[in-house]
Amino acid sequence: MAGSKDFDLYRPSEEHDMLRDSVRALAEAKIAPFAAEVDEEGRFPEEARTALTAADLHAIHVPEAFGGAGADALATVIVIEEVARVCASSSLIPAVNKLGSLPVMLSGSEELKKKYLGPLAQGDAMFSYALSEPDAGSDAGGMKTKAVRDGDSWVLNGVKRWITNAGVSDYYTVMAVTDPDKRTKGISAFLVEKADDGVSFGAPEKKLGIKGSPTREVYLDNVRIPADRIIGAEGTGFATAMKTLDHTRITIAAQALGIAQGALDYAKGYVQERKQFGKPIGDFQGVQFMLADMAMKLEAARQLTYTAAAKSERVAAGGEKEDLTFYGAAAKCYASDAAMEITTDAVQLLGGYGYTRDYPVERMMRDAKITQIYEGTNQVQRIVMARNLP
Repeated sequence: MAGSKDFDLYRPSEEHDMLRDSVRALAEAKIAPFAAEVDEEGRFPEEARTALTAADLHAIHVPEAFGGAGADALATVIVIEEVARVCASSSLIPAVNKLGSLPVMLSGSEELKKKYLGPLAQGDAMFSYALSEPDAGSDAGGMKTKAVRDGDSWVLNGVKRWITNAGVSDYYTVMAVTDPDKRTKGISAFLVEKADDGVSFGAPEKKLGIKGSPTREVYLDNVRIPADRIIGAEGTGFATAMKTLDHTRITIAAQALGIAQGALDYAKGYVQERKQFGKPIGDFQGVQFMLADMAMKLEAARQLTYTAAAKSERVAAGGEKEDLTFYGAAAKCYASDAAMEITTDAVQLLGGYGYTRDYPVERMMRDAKITQIYEGTNQVQRIVMARNLP
């Protein structure tokens, strides 16, 4: 038996702990001061983008072969978690850069990887993911966007909805129907650039939360792209999209963890300062039990998310028997449900103050809600889990 000091089975490595410390310091110094303003004004967090890019944390998942940091899935989770702890909108920079570019990493040609992952790694471009449509949300297989082959080109027509960071991102992974008779097996993936003729964007959605990250429709009007911008073989787009989500749902779990941690940290400090009935409200058992439940749910969510991240990394390295589909869905579903409960309780603990924009917990509560909805609603996650029970 190994000695206890060598027992690292359920502990992130020292490098992961050091990464957390450095990201937290950066987030608190360079991102947190602008979080309320970004939310209030509904503007893109350029300060966060600049700070994350300067520290090489904006797309930490890109392999070293393409100029990236080559960080593993758990390191990516930690970055997103620590940024989300102070500003959920800002955490969508590293999260959606991974979501948008992962199809290229999983299925793209070497030429495509070289051309598009390099600028992403350098911070010269951002990536978005275009799967959903006005009539194809949870049923993504019902999409109507079409891609038709024309000589050495593909011509794309359609509308994509709920596209995170649309208009800011330079590159878009777009799913489109290439063979209408084959349903999901007739869907292909393409790399579309913001600069391509025929690409335009709708007005930013007016949202409950994550207001600093623009969500817009993407319009494709006879967008002609070179044939080599197809990602993988024709007809494999839907499979690539689902494989991508197995990995990236874990980044939404990470975002939920960060939001919940930020709310718990704030509430914990508040109850030690706020006095009623002649003593801090944190001395009352009813308040202590609320904090205990918040911390317990958060830690359970974190362990599930980190386990899923480890499985994601092993699958990326060629491992097969990891139940990643189940674990990715479980982590996203549990962490986001926990984040909604924890942030709601944080607002309760601050009483009337929690309900005002002078304190950050109401923003965190609003931001937490979307983690139960995007990258597959939690109802869909339960269907996914039930079909993939380990």
